[in-house]
This record gives sequence, C-alpha cells and structure tokens, in this order.
Amino acid sequence: MARPTTNSTATARPKPAASRNTLPGRLSPGMACDTAFRIIARRHLAAVLAQHDGTCRGDPDALHEIRIALTHLRTAIRFFSPMVDDALRPKVWAELKWLNSQLGMVRDLDVAIERILAETGDELSVIAELQHWDEKRAESHRLLARALQSARYRRLVELTSSWIESGPWSTRRSKVANRLRRCPLADHATAQLTGWERTLLRKAKKLRKLDVEKRHKLRILNKRLTYSIESLEDLFADRSLTKQKAILKQLRRAQKSLGQLNDDARGQALAASLNNSVAAAGIRFLDRKREKKLLRTAWTAYRKLDKVKPFRSSDLTPDAEPED
Repeated sequence: MARPTTNSTATARPKPAASRNTLPGRLSPGMACDTAFRIIARRHLAAVLAQHDGTCRGDPDALHEIRIALTHLRTAIRFFSPMVDDALRPKVWAELKWLNSQLGMVRDLDVAIERILAETGDELSVIAELQHWDEKRAESHRLLARALQSARYRRLVELTSSWIESGPWSTRRSKVANRLRRCPLADHATAQLTGWERTLLRKAKKLRKLDVEKRHKLRILNKRLTYSIESLEDLFADRSLTKQKAILKQLRRAQKSLGQLNDDARGQALAASLNNSVAAAGIRFLDRKREKKLLRTAWTAYRKLDKVKPFRSSDLTPDAEPED
C-alpha cells in the first residue's frame, strides 16, 4: 500500500547546541564516565537528527531508525544514572518521552499494516480493510510531522544537546559527583551490565506467567541491556568478543519474540479503533499458537543466556589511566 508523504519540512532544521569539547572518537575502558556519556549520547542524538527529514516525509524505515536512536539515547541516560541525575534531567526525560510517544503511534500502525500484508493475499475484503488502516496511518503521520516541525521539537534538541554537554550534572562540586564523573568506564560498565543482566534473568523466570503489561516491561529491560552492550562495542577486546556475541545473540532472540508479542497486543488495541469500519479487524492479531511459540523462543533464549558467564572487568581491555 502507498505511504503518505509530505513535501513540507521544518523551516529551520533543528541543530544541537555547539559542542564545547573535542572528544575522542572511540570509547576506552579507562575513560572517565563523563567523557564516555558525552560520546555515547552525542552519537545517538546525531542518529535521531539524521532521520528527521525522512520521518517527516513518511518513510517507515526512517521512522523505525529514529525510534531506535531515541531508545538508545534514553538508555544511555539510564546507564549513566545517578551521575546525570540533576535538576534538569526530569525535564529532558519528559521531552524525550513525549517525542517517543509521537513516534510510537505511527510505528505501531506500520507494524500492523506489515503484518496484514505478510499474512494475506489481494482479496478485495483485505484491500478494503487496509484502506482503513492506511487512512489512520496518514492521519497519525500528519500529527507526527507537525510535531517534528514544531518549536517544541527544536527546543527539545537544543535542551538535550546543551544538557549533554554542560548540564548541572557536569559541574556539581560534591565529592560523590566528582567520583561518579571520574569513575573509569570499565568499572561502571561492568557493574551496570552485571546488575541489569541479573535483574533481567530473575524476572524472566516468570515469563510464562506474565500478563501483557509485565511482559512489555520485561522487553524494556531486555532492550536496555541489549542497547547498552551495543553502545559499548568499542570496549570489548578480541578475547571477549565471543562472549559479547553470545550474549547479544540470546538477548536479540528474546527481544524479537517479546517484540512480536507486544506488536500483536498493540495491533489488537489499534484494531479496536477500527471496529466501526472493520468489525473483525482485531481477530487478525489473536493467535494462541503463535503466542505460545514466541513465548517458548524467548524462554529458551533466556535459559541459554543464563548459562553464559556474566561480564567481568577482565572482559574489557585495561587502560592506563582515565582520560579527560
């Protein structure tokens, strides 16, 4: 089905605040956490901006990529908590959450439409049903494009960029704040990854008993750990790449299955809004056999992940001393 596009773009493309410091191109284990946070956050904010125009034009792939980049950015903020937990962080977080919600509706519709196209032929009844889905998608995209071209979005970019570079978190003078900023990245990463993995595996043991909402929260934990490992790719030495790949393989497998389950739940919810036009739209997303298969795949992935030894400091190449 054709996708709606728009010829209008923001009159002034949003730009991040000017960077005050020249940072290294790659992460290193001995690097101070404040430097590491800026490098990682800059990368993901830049990735968000790179997909802005494509998303405004209605490109589903650009929309998917901007959501991934935004989730990476939000994950980085969580990863470096409490170092960055200052008075401005709640405002930054609220604005990023707003942007995610704007993107989410259109992305959910894209996924639902793709599911319908993949599982059906060109029957006239299906074509008629897709017209209703596409109309809803077009309406949602108009609202999204308006949001991405708004003053609020431009302020969000400026606020987030300036906060990354020189937010209150970066100048607090307490001993605790200074220690958190100067902590070697390898030490912080090992503790954070280990803790998040332990929490994920503990909650995953109850996977088959979780309702839709709790299953969604488990998926968020899974994604948080996955994206953090991906963002820290520079740190893994040759000898630890095998472990990193083994862990990511199982995390991605579980994430894919949980994601498909979440897409089905969202599809049912979206279909409910079409019921006046397409009475049986929600039935398409109800498949108990598929649900059991996806749960089994995720369950198996977590069992295999539990057998992989957790991250240790030795998995990261030691560095001589923290960098500025």
